Amino acid sequence: MTFLGPDGAPRCDWAGGAPGFVEYHDTEWGFPVSDDVRLFEKFCLEGFQAGLSWRTILDKRENFRAAFAGFDLQTVAGYDEADVASLLQDAGIIRHRGKIEATINNAARALDLIESEGSLAAYVWCHEPDPAEVPEPQSLTTSPTATALSKDLKKRGWKFVGPTTVFSFMQAMGLINDHARDCVVRARVDAARAAFPRPA
Repeated sequence: MTFLGPDGAPRCDWAGGAPGFVEYHDTEWGFPVSDDVRLFEKFCLEGFQAGLSWRTILDKRENFRAAFAGFDLQTVAGYDEADVASLLQDAGIIRHRGKIEATINNAARALDLIESEGSLAAYVWCHEPDPAEVPEPQSLTTSPTATALSKDLKKRGWKFVGPTTVFSFMQAMGLINDHARDCVVRARVDAARAAFPRPA
């Protein structure tokens, strides 16, 4: 389903759900990403979203970036109990101990993964789904590949990376193009994915 955006062009229906969604939809969602910091940030924000709306997270994204040192892996992995206590007092983010501790844990696990795989991007993109698996846009909330990636991350010690969270990550970071068939952005994402050099 689509809605007509401010320019009269059709966009994915969810993009009309809140202020700021159109810009995020048009410039970020679905475009392929190979930057380790952005990939890690997205894993973290998707984890914080669990049980909440994306609007809540997007509205607080700059606060999350400030609270977690721009999602610098080395810095976040070094956070201690005093940092957790401080973050639990930060009204600008989601003050959920489990999710905060998961972010710190996942930073350390991401560093382990980078050491073994070369980069977070190389690891993530080796889980790009086979085109034959990709469903009709926005028809699913998870997939076999998302489930497999979730299981592997959990085996590596990551937290708050369930299959639905991982599928949302894959949609947002461009591992699949889940824009609606008649969405004005879909063709641009297809072109970006075609030109995107997969990290090795």
